[in-house]
Amino acid sequence: MNTTTVGETPSHWTAPRLSGRWWPVFLRNLLVWKKLAVPSLVGNIAEPLMWLVAFGYGMGALVGQVNVSTPQGMVAVPYLLFLASGSICMSAMNAASFEALYSAFSRMHVQKTWDGIMNAPVSLDDVVLAEMLWAGFKALFSVTAIMVVMLALGISHSPKLLLAWPVLLGAGITFSCIALVFNALAKGYDFFTYYFTLFLTPMMFLSGVFFPREQLPAVVKFISDWLPLTNAVELVRPLFMDQWPEKPWLHASVLLAYTVVGFWTALALTRKRFDR
Repeated sequence: MNTTTVGETPSHWTAPRLSGRWWPVFLRNLLVWKKLAVPSLVGNIAEPLMWLVAFGYGMGALVGQVNVSTPQGMVAVPYLLFLASGSICMSAMNAASFEALYSAFSRMHVQKTWDGIMNAPVSLDDVVLAEMLWAGFKALFSVTAIMVVMLALGISHSPKLLLAWPVLLGAGITFSCIALVFNALAKGYDFFTYYFTLFLTPMMFLSGVFFPREQLPAVVKFISDWLPLTNAVELVRPLFMDQWPEKPWLHASVLLAYTVVGFWTALALTRKRFDR
């Protein structure tokens, strides 16, 4: 793929050249996924539900309630609700990451699906955009199934949960952008171990999913404040508690910054990969 015209200095960091042609690529991924929708959803929701049952009901019986900071002060909430509101954000993160890593890498490198698509009048920029949005929407399918189970269990019946859907979609898109950076750098599936071990796993324990972040050392908490999962949790957890998030625009801006920088970086690295 050539990202510049004749006579220009090649640059993979030029602004994205996007069009509506990403939509057929998105639909293609959706149609393929529909054939395996049931096992895919089961795989995506089984692990977070096991976390919820094991820790929410098991450890929750020992912990009882935890104190959560709100604009009105510290509020005691059941540990099950605390864990559920964090684990659903973690589920969006994991579902989007798996799709933008393993599935996207298969389409890009192993199956050469991207090469076939670009034989049609579809640019690489549109393909990367479609993969990013598809991973985010696939994460939304997973968290919707998990939320239905949580509602059935009576964990929360707050009407504000309706606003959690766009937040979780945004979180899924954010993590799909970050994952696509690693997808562009990968030479094989084993490379993704670095992403999960060095980035996602530590973030799970630093973002307030399993315990309040107020217990973290000051320096660690400061770092945690700027992690994408932390900001997703800070937006979603109050909705589970039937409250409005504190500083919602700050948290949304952090997620947006990760999305923009992540997508641009992923696009530049993918352009470089296809120019080799």
